[in-house]
Amino acid sequence: MAMDYSNAKDWIVAEDTFDSNLLGKCEAIMSLGNGYMGLRSATEEKYLNETRDLFVAGTFNKVKEYEVSELPNAADMIAIELWINDERFTLDQGNIGRYRRELNVKTGELKRSICWTSPKGEEVQLEFCRIVSLKRLHNIAQKVIIKPLKHKVSLKIQSGIDGRMTNTGFQHFSEGDKRFYNKKYMQLMQKTSQSNIDFVYTTIHVFKENGKTKDVDVQIDIERRKIYGTFELEVQKGSTFEIEKISNVYTSRDFDNEGFTGKKLQEKSLLALKESVVRGYGQLAEESAEEWKKTVWDVVPIIIEGEDDFDQLSVRFAQYHLRIMTPTHDNRMNIGAKGLSGEAYKGHTFWDTEIFILPYYIYTNPEIAKKLMEYRYLSLPGAHKKAKDNQYEGAQIPWEAAWLDDGEVTPVWGGIDIVTGLPTKIWSGFIEQHVTSDVAYGTWLYYTITKDKNYMNQYGYELILDTAKFWASRLEFSQEDGLYHINDVVGPDEYKEHVDDNAFTNYMAYWNIEKAIEYYELLRVENPELSNTLKIKLDLERIYLQWKEKKDKIYLPKPRKEDNVIPQDKTYLTLKTIDLVKYKNQEHVGGILRDYSLEQVVHMQVSKQADIMMLFFLFENLFPEDVKKANWNYYEPKTLHDSSLSLSTHSVLACDMKDVDMAYSLFEKASCIDLGQYMKSSDMGIHAASFGGIWQCVVYGFGGIRMINDKLRINPMLPKEWKSLQYTVIWQGDKLQIKVEKEKLYIKNITGNKNPEVYVFDKAYVVDSEMCVEI
Repeated sequence: MAMDYSNAKDWIVAEDTFDSNLLGKCEAIMSLGNGYMGLRSATEEKYLNETRDLFVAGTFNKVKEYEVSELPNAADMIAIELWINDERFTLDQGNIGRYRRELNVKTGELKRSICWTSPKGEEVQLEFCRIVSLKRLHNIAQKVIIKPLKHKVSLKIQSGIDGRMTNTGFQHFSEGDKRFYNKKYMQLMQKTSQSNIDFVYTTIHVFKENGKTKDVDVQIDIERRKIYGTFELEVQKGSTFEIEKISNVYTSRDFDNEGFTGKKLQEKSLLALKESVVRGYGQLAEESAEEWKKTVWDVVPIIIEGEDDFDQLSVRFAQYHLRIMTPTHDNRMNIGAKGLSGEAYKGHTFWDTEIFILPYYIYTNPEIAKKLMEYRYLSLPGAHKKAKDNQYEGAQIPWEAAWLDDGEVTPVWGGIDIVTGLPTKIWSGFIEQHVTSDVAYGTWLYYTITKDKNYMNQYGYELILDTAKFWASRLEFSQEDGLYHINDVVGPDEYKEHVDDNAFTNYMAYWNIEKAIEYYELLRVENPELSNTLKIKLDLERIYLQWKEKKDKIYLPKPRKEDNVIPQDKTYLTLKTIDLVKYKNQEHVGGILRDYSLEQVVHMQVSKQADIMMLFFLFENLFPEDVKKANWNYYEPKTLHDSSLSLSTHSVLACDMKDVDMAYSLFEKASCIDLGQYMKSSDMGIHAASFGGIWQCVVYGFGGIRMINDKLRINPMLPKEWKSLQYTVIWQGDKLQIKVEKEKLYIKNITGNKNPEVYVFDKAYVVDSEMCVEI
């Protein structure tokens, strides 16, 4: 099987052959969604190696008390099983004369075209179409077109709602109520076992022959957790028979303040579906495509004029997935590490949001960014719980987050240790603590770029102060050197567990406390009322004294005199080195863990992903250029990029190092994490944060955008493979259209509100309308 990008300019991701042993790739990368729900793109007919997933954002449940919260796999509504002359339609049998499946990221529509000859020789042409509506968040719409090519055929169709789905074997739902209304509408209601969320699914089938509506008798069957219909008819040779299946899903979580549960929710779902079915598949698909145009492609277009159309496709593909994974409708929810495309990471939110995804929304749709940050504020009860459980103060942000008040939800045990054969403990949930200051950083970044004072007054100041309160209690004083240390942590490089003084963690904690002091002193002058409220709520008079006493005594690893290399942690530079060429050139990630246990890797100079480099990425002016270059030269060869977060970071930094060829090479590799030809890369779901990273490669790296010292800087570095790059950003209320050519930079102020000042290669310009800068 190979992916086909020959129509890249037309926004198409396609496969041109079928292999039932390699289903996961396209199920994940061609997944559909709208932020409310995500639908993995399994086929209508069923296969042994498939994964059928439907997730509704924010509907977490625990199957057992000792398990962690996870998004439950909801009922399957897309299955449509076909029998042609009593032979089941399956691509594992018979002959495939023509096959193509494609996702149009411009419209969000999935199509599959097949010319199939059954084992007994019957030829039929089939087309399958599917959308998850961006306009109507609860709707899934499908269309199947069947055309016999040789003879008339007898056709049997089985389709309905299957509530027997599991998360790797665990069932999250009760048996549920099943209904068949007006001999048309099938409905299933279920309740999650622990969180008590009602789910209601309703579906209808509409049949047409040669464009005219056709009544088809149905036999309804109700089984445990399942309701489905069997339809039988004959289709003449050359006739076109269509099945439209329109479905919706509602949950009681959608109406927490309105009391829509049980029967009321069933009525709501049924009424909404009756309204949708009037529009039919065609209109539903058309209005969804228009919503994509209006809210994404017309708002944040990125246009690359280059040698390889794949570059343009990869950034559009990233924007597509960034939209379908983001719950823009509800600030009680955030983004999972696999979006809504797979069960891996259980739908949990990581630092991925603030560091890799949030910047995309801050610069392109601040209202969405604001909701993502409001989630972090609303989840402070969970952060307080985690801090208290660990005998700290303030807000300790969970490494993995789910419900607002859950606290830490990282599973305790993970994969197998190759040496001992035992499960490995996942220490991130216990000691990967930099996420606390990462969230504070995201808050600060949002405010600095948007100047949204209302957000800061309502949420932002408190969040930064509360996280800094945690760090004040976390610091450990050493009598030896009279400094405060942060011991026994995991930094961004998760191949180094139980390290002391991880540079990234220490510097971020220092920055968090420094920013809290700045804002505390600012509020006392500019907003005494809020200052007094937070002072009482967070006991800030006492904590402020701690900040002032401890901040300048925090141990911050410095560059070594002999080579300017900053120790990643206390022991990294003393560890043994091995030949990493094999692992640097690997086709798949994690190859080193097939040869060594994690415990062995801990004692090697090898990094999973950017660590020290993250400091240069987030704080470009923290160190001089010679120090950054020395650390790049030291750490990049030791970094395996075994995390999908790493390649894009290094690509942006390569632009900073003025090595544009390497930046472009890393960008290509980052683009291939999910879109590449390796067919097993996405079985567990897409790599959500890598899509934010791809945007950063293009806009931060080659486009040159960065916020430096509260100013907008544009230092473009166009790769030789590109003739031009055009993108749009929002800076403190003004929308700027930027076009980079080889020797010129064009900036257009579309809104013209504030005439912002921008810096291009250290020279200041005021953008009141349009301007051109020679570069």
